[in-house]
Amino acid sequence: MHPRPAWVAFPLAVHGIGGMKWGMATAHGTTRRDFLKTGFGAASAGIISAGTSARGAGIGGGMGEPNLVYVFSDQWRWCDHGYEGNREVATPRIDGLARESVNFRNAVSCMPVCSPHRASLITGQYPLTHGLFINDLSLNDRAVSFAQALDKGGYETGYVGKWHIDGRGRTKFTPPERRKGFKFWRAMECTHAYNKSEYFGDDPEQKKVWPGYDAYAQTDEAVGFLRARAADKKKFALFLSWGPPHDPYRTGPPEILARYDARSLTLRPNVPEALRAEAQKTYAGYYTHIEALDQCVGRLLDALRDTGLGQNTIFIYTSDHGDMLHSQGLLKKQKPWDESLRVPLLVRCPAPMAVAPRDIQTPINTPDIMPTVLSLCGVPVPSTAEGEDFSPLLVGRKEGSDSAALIMCPSPFGEWTRAKGGKEYRGVRTVRYTYVRDLEGPWLLYDNAEDPFQQRNLVADPAFAKIRADLEERLRARLAQTGDEFLPGPELIRRCGYKVDANDTVPSTPPYFNQVTVPCRKG
Repeated sequence: MHPRPAWVAFPLAVHGIGGMKWGMATAHGTTRRDFLKTGFGAASAGIISAGTSARGAGIGGGMGEPNLVYVFSDQWRWCDHGYEGNREVATPRIDGLARESVNFRNAVSCMPVCSPHRASLITGQYPLTHGLFINDLSLNDRAVSFAQALDKGGYETGYVGKWHIDGRGRTKFTPPERRKGFKFWRAMECTHAYNKSEYFGDDPEQKKVWPGYDAYAQTDEAVGFLRARAADKKKFALFLSWGPPHDPYRTGPPEILARYDARSLTLRPNVPEALRAEAQKTYAGYYTHIEALDQCVGRLLDALRDTGLGQNTIFIYTSDHGDMLHSQGLLKKQKPWDESLRVPLLVRCPAPMAVAPRDIQTPINTPDIMPTVLSLCGVPVPSTAEGEDFSPLLVGRKEGSDSAALIMCPSPFGEWTRAKGGKEYRGVRTVRYTYVRDLEGPWLLYDNAEDPFQQRNLVADPAFAKIRADLEERLRARLAQTGDEFLPGPELIRRCGYKVDANDTVPSTPPYFNQVTVPCRKG
């Protein structure tokens, strides 16, 4: 059993809306003085928006072109790490990584669902541009992909684990022409059978099974890739995509599960009391997967150290989206609350880049990752990418800003259909506020500094009318920028020509298979 967590508020600055206000210290001891050193506190004197540098200029501090290891899990929310204040889940290796990394404290998943996130990561585009706004569609070839850009830059690219953007069947072979430029391939479209997990290499007739717990075996494969690159001295970019801690929650290594006493686990305050026993059991299984993945991160870091590759490799750790885990009485993703939206994002740069480990408060979104990482690697950013390049902020050449990260659910589906309370929404997540509108009008407004567990909806509070109007204006600007008319989901599906069940109230996502995405926005 692990010690009790210290759920704490984060240091939050407000500017442009109501002046400056400080919250509590961070979970790992950030003070007001530390916060000012992040480059964000100075923004109150004159904010410079991130992402305005020349795209793809290459700002690696004179070290040449670094290698890249990009590691991401499925459904791991930001708050369940030791370095973020949860003392009950064991994440010692990631906590150590956080001390060596730039920590984007307000990283969000633009559309917090598996396939839409992956499509935005691979293209640097928003969901209505790449068109993959429901699971199990097949991503089109209109954009230059992350791997294609890296390939052109001379990188040996590799992908291991869950893919989930091919949309031709969750257990089907993905041929090379549909791998979006990735050369080394050990992947499966989608599976959550973690102890009998199948995958393909290059032979369509040879479906293989990862031995044991799949995240362990996939990490072994990744370590082998790293050792091979150390031997042949080729520049590389490796993407490792784990399926856990996505449900089923209690299928992690039994020896780890046995260490968690569910009855002693502390729930987030926004979990209803009536769900306590169920939620504690869920937490124990979720934490089991997390502890196993923390060990995997450690093995990757050890391999980089032992091979000497760490001296010239950017290491990124993140997740595709979070999990409500009974907060607000809900489970899983798609929802506009922080447990669903916010993800960890740690970027460790090698010493020659001279990137100081620190916290960055500026919100960063899924489409921003591709242009940011390509610029760090000295690779030109494709013109098809829509995200902002945050590399000048990361390396300290720009000051932070309270940018408004766009969040959305264009058409609720799967586990959050309209029959289950799902709804279309658009919103913005700033450092301090979450503001969300549905098709009927303003829906949610939270002051995340005063109410970090989002238990008081201020959307109808007259005292917040000016703040709401300001956030509404920022949301409208984001929608105009991305060509989003905020149409009802059925109208978007009709415009795109996707075939779904009547009223889009399907119990699961397979009906969407074998449909290639198209742009679903105006312009």
